[in-house]
Amino acid sequence: MAIISLDGTWQLSYGPQGADRAGFATIPAQVPGNVELDLMQAGVLPDLAHADNIYLLREVEGYQWWYRRSFATPALGPGERLELVFEGLDCIGTVWVNDQLVGEPRNMLIPHRFDVTDALRQGEDNEIVVRIDSAVLEGRRHQPAMVEGAMGANWESLSVRKAAHMYGWDIMPRVVSAGLWRSVYLEVIPPTHWSDVYLATMATDPASGRADVLADWHFITDRSDTDGWQVQLTLSLDGEVAHQSSHPVIGTHNRVRFTVENTRLWWPRGYGDQPLHDVEIKLLDRDGAVLAAKTQRLGLRTIRLVRRDITPDRDGEFVFVVNGERVFAKGSNWVPLDALHSRDPQHVAGAMDMIRDLNCNMVRCWGGNVYEDHAFFDLCDERGIMVWQDFALACALYPQTDDFCAVIAHEAEVIIRRLRQHPSLALWAGNNENDGFYYGGWLAAPLDPNTDRLSREVLREAVRRHDPFRDYLPSSPYMSPEVVASGAPYKWMPEDHLWGPRDDFKGPYYTGSPCHFVSEIGYHGCPNRESLARMMDADHLWPWQDNEQWLTHAVRPHRDMTGYNYRVPLMGKQIEVLFQAIPDNLDDYILASQISQAEAKKFFIERFRSGKWRRTGILWWNLRDGWPIISDAIVDYYGGRKLAYEVIKRVQADVCAICGEAELDWHTLHVVNDTLQPASGQLTVRDLDSGAVLFAGDYAVEANGRTELGAVPAATEPAMWLLEWTHGDQTLRNHYLAGPRPFALADLRRWLAALGLR
Repeated sequence: MAIISLDGTWQLSYGPQGADRAGFATIPAQVPGNVELDLMQAGVLPDLAHADNIYLLREVEGYQWWYRRSFATPALGPGERLELVFEGLDCIGTVWVNDQLVGEPRNMLIPHRFDVTDALRQGEDNEIVVRIDSAVLEGRRHQPAMVEGAMGANWESLSVRKAAHMYGWDIMPRVVSAGLWRSVYLEVIPPTHWSDVYLATMATDPASGRADVLADWHFITDRSDTDGWQVQLTLSLDGEVAHQSSHPVIGTHNRVRFTVENTRLWWPRGYGDQPLHDVEIKLLDRDGAVLAAKTQRLGLRTIRLVRRDITPDRDGEFVFVVNGERVFAKGSNWVPLDALHSRDPQHVAGAMDMIRDLNCNMVRCWGGNVYEDHAFFDLCDERGIMVWQDFALACALYPQTDDFCAVIAHEAEVIIRRLRQHPSLALWAGNNENDGFYYGGWLAAPLDPNTDRLSREVLREAVRRHDPFRDYLPSSPYMSPEVVASGAPYKWMPEDHLWGPRDDFKGPYYTGSPCHFVSEIGYHGCPNRESLARMMDADHLWPWQDNEQWLTHAVRPHRDMTGYNYRVPLMGKQIEVLFQAIPDNLDDYILASQISQAEAKKFFIERFRSGKWRRTGILWWNLRDGWPIISDAIVDYYGGRKLAYEVIKRVQADVCAICGEAELDWHTLHVVNDTLQPASGQLTVRDLDSGAVLFAGDYAVEANGRTELGAVPAATEPAMWLLEWTHGDQTLRNHYLAGPRPFALADLRRWLAALGLR
C-alpha cells in the first residue's frame, strides 16, 4: 500500500483558547514535533531545559493550537481509498480536510486513521487543518468522583489520555504538551488488502528445534469471485525456507496451525541467540497472481510468567520461563526518553546500545510513559531484550465509568494488535502502582484494588481477546484478593517495588523484603559537573541546599509545590550512609553521591542474583533521564554516565562472582551462571591495598544455576576487595567494599582508580 508522507513544515497558529483567532500568532512548525519546540525555534520561548525556564510553560497550558498544510491529490486506482493517518496526535484534536470534518481524535497514545477519499478535491491542492485544544482545560471539565484520585499535580490527567508523566512527576517536569508528535501520512488502501496477520508460537522443543505455530489472518476485498484463491505462507531463516504451505480461501478469515522442524529458537540475551524468521504471506487468485502481500518477522519462542498470587511463609513464585527454561531477569525500567516525545526517536538507538552493553535481558516499559514504537521493539527482538509492557495507567485511581472503560478497551485493543507480533514482548501489565494507590488510603480508608474495573475486567479481557498466548498481570505490584485479605499486603506480594524510606541500602527495609521479583528499586546519584553546568546558571551550581535551581531539576511540577523538594536532601542523606559526612564542595559531593548510588544498586543486584532461584529478577530504576534532572538514573539526559553504569555492567555479567554480606563474621562467596551452559574457572579475592590473597580456588557452576564456593573472614577496618575470575578466555572483575563504616572519600577515590572505575 502506497504511503505519502506529510512530515515536514506546517503552519502553526496559537493563542489562548476561547480568544479571537484573528489575534493568534503564526509560526512554522515541524512535524513530527511539539509546539514547545516550535516556540523555542521561533524565539518565543528560551531553552526550557535550562535553569527555571520550564515554569514558563504554565502560561501556554490553556492555549489552542491550529496546524495546517496542503497536499496534492494523489492518483487513485479503481476501488482505492485514501486514509489520513496520525501516528501520534497530542491530544484533543479536530481534523478537517477541505473544510470537511473527518475526525475528532482524543488519545495521544494510539494512532488515528480517517478515510478522506470523499473530501478530496480533484485537480487542485487539498488543505488539512488540525485544531488541538488545551488538554488542561479539557481535564478540568471532569469532576472526579470520590473514588477517583491523583497525585497533587495530576488531577487534570485522570480523564485525558496523555502520558501521565506530562502533568509532572518525580522523574519528569510538568510539560502538558501538544502537537503532531509522530508521523503524519496518507495511505492508499487498495480494494483487496491484508487487514491483519498474526503468528504466535504455541509450543517449542529446544532439544529438537521444533516449534508449533498458529497463524491467524484476515483480508478485506470487494470481490465475490474468491473460488480458487489461495493463501501462501512462507517462513525463511537465513535465506533457507523453514516452512511453506498453501491454504484454500473459503472466507476472508482463517486460522491454521503448523509445525516448523529443525529450526532455531529465539532466546533472551545470555540464554541463546535471537534468530528471526522472515514471514511472507501472499493472497493469490486462481491464476496465481498476487492480490496482496505482507512481510514481517517472527521469533519462535514461548514465554510464560509462572507466579502465585501470594507468597505465604516466604514461599511462592514469580519467574519468567522461556522455551521451558527459567530465566533470571536482570535489567532496567524504561521511562520517558524525552519530555517532548517527538524527540524520542533520536534517543532510542543510543539507549538500546546501553541496555545491551549493560547485559540486560529485560526492560519494563513503565505505565506513566507513552507506548514505544516498532523501532524500539525491533531492537529488543534483535538483541534478546524481553519487554514487560505496562498499559499507560500510573499512580492514580482512574474513572470507572462505562465511557472511560470503553476508551481504555479501545486503546488496549489498538496497542495489543500493534505490538503482539514482537517476540521480545513478554508480559502485559495493567498499570503501574494503581493497586497501591487503592490500598494506600487516598480516601478516608483503603479501597480494595480488586474492585478496579480497568485492571480486573477491561484490560484483562482485552488481552484475553487479542493476545491470549501472553500472560497478564493486573497491576505492578499486584495486590491479589489473598494479599489484600492478609491485612499486610507488602509482606506477601511475590513482586514488589522497593522504595520505602530510601535510607540505608543495606537496612532492614531492603534486606527484609520477601518478594521474589523486584520490578522497581533505585537510589539517587548526582549528575556529572558538566551536565549540572548545562542545567543551571553558573551561580546556582553550589551550594546544593536552599538552591532554587537544584529544586527545579529535582523535579517539582510548579515553583510553589514542595512535594518533591525532599529529593535534594535525600541525596545528601544517602551520602551520609557511607561517609557520615556531606562534602563541602561540588566535585567531592558529586563523587560521594555517585559512589553511594553505585554501591546501593550493586548491592541490590547482587542480593537478588546470589539468591537465585528464591529470587528471580531485578529491574532497577533506571537507565537514563528524559530531561536534565537529578535522579536515580545511571545516565543523565546529556549522556553523562555516572559511576553506577560501569559497576552495574560488571555485576550483570552472565557468569558473576559475588561476595555476600557477613554472617557470623564470614562472607560467603557465590558464583552465578545465567547461561544454559555449565561454567567453570578460577576465582581469586584480594585486598586491593595489601595485595593479600583472601581466597583462591576453582569454581564450577551448573547451567542456569549458582554455587557457594567458600567464605572470607570479615574485615575489621575499611577495605576494598577485588574479585577476579576467569570464564572461558575472559577475565572478569567485581569488587566488595568491606569493613565497618564510615569510609574515607580519599580512600574510595584511590580504590576506584585501581579498579579501573574512575
